[in-house]
Parts: sequence; C-alpha cells; structure tokens
Amino acid sequence: MGGPFLVGEAFLLGLASGPACVASCGPVVVPSLLAEGAGWRLNARYLSSFLGTRFLGYLLFAAIAWELGVLVSPPPAVRTLIYGGIHVLLGVALLWYARSIGRGCAHACAASGLVSIGRVGKRGVPGAAILGLLTGVSLCPPFVAAGLRAAQLSNLAAALLFFAVFFVATTLWFVPFVGMGCVRRNASVIFVARTAMILVALYYLLAGVAMLAGRRIYG
Repeated sequence: MGGPFLVGEAFLLGLASGPACVASCGPVVVPSLLAEGAGWRLNARYLSSFLGTRFLGYLLFAAIAWELGVLVSPPPAVRTLIYGGIHVLLGVALLWYARSIGRGCAHACAASGLVSIGRVGKRGVPGAAILGLLTGVSLCPPFVAAGLRAAQLSNLAAALLFFAVFFVATTLWFVPFVGMGCVRRNASVIFVARTAMILVALYYLLAGVAMLAGRRIYG
C-alpha cells in the first residue's frame, strides 16, 4: 500500500470519526474550557495542551496496537479492566479540576461577580494535559477502529503515521471550540461549568466502578 493512499485513508477515517470524537470528548472539554479565563488565546493554549497529550495517547496506542495487535481486541475481562480503570481516572481528574476551579475563583466571584481566572499556565494547562491523555486512551469506537487498521500495517512507522493523520483529521472538529473564548465569564457561567464537570465526573466514576465490579451499564 502506497504512502499517499495510507494518508488519504487515515484522513478520511479521522474526518468521518470527528463527530463521534467530539461526542466522546465534548462533555469533558467544553465545561473545562468554559471554566477557564475568557479570551481566544487562553482557550487556544488550553485546547492545544488537551489535544497535544491526546495526540501522545494516540501514538502510544498506535505503537501498542502494532507491536501487540491482539491488544486492540483483548479478552472481555481485560477490556473491562482497561475501560473501567480509565473511566475512574477520568472521573477523579474531573473532580480534582472542578475543585481547583472553585478554590481559584472564589475570591474573584465574591468580590465582583466577575471571574478572571487567568491561571491557565498554572492550573489549566496541566489539567488539560491530564484530561487530554486520559481521553486519548479511552478506547472509543473510532479509536479502536483506527487501532485495528494500524495493527494491520507492515511496520511501526506506518502505524504511527496512520494515527498521526487520523488525529489531525479529528482535531479539525475541535477547532471551533476556541471560539468559546468569546463567552463572557461570570459567577453563573463558572457555576454551570463546574456543575457539568462534577456530573460528568460522577458518570465516569459510576461507569468505571460498575465495569470493575463486573456489571454492564451500557446497552
């Protein structure tokens, strides 16, 4: 299979999988973006950190998928353990993030009703990196489909190239999120964003614990 054909296949697969990726990662990234400081530059920095570590997760999975192809379709018990563990870690990370946001903006909210978090370099970027890495290895259906295809390629370089192009194509669907920097932050917006993060975190925790306990909560 030629290089151009491989690149085109990966790009089309990523482009077609974009909506599913947004549906999977959107509940995580949208509330956390809204909770950060306003401004497209801050949002771009946050989103870059999120997508950067998500990309690392993609490449890690690509290497594993090629070296140990059976890992992309593991036995049910192993798959449940992986899914459950990642869900629990993601839930814990979201709860930590929501708590740190509350502590960071409490004084600003109380003083003027306006929120000027402006701490992306200290809290947002590390938080975005953690969330990006965890969502990057969450094994959503498009991710597994790309992993199955990568495992069939003749060498590791081709597998990594496939996932890199796949990532670029899916990332195009996240670019509009930078526009959230134009949303004016105030106490109400931060409250809604934190509440959404807590609810999503509780969902992931419940799902992860249920998986690890051997109960299926998905249809």
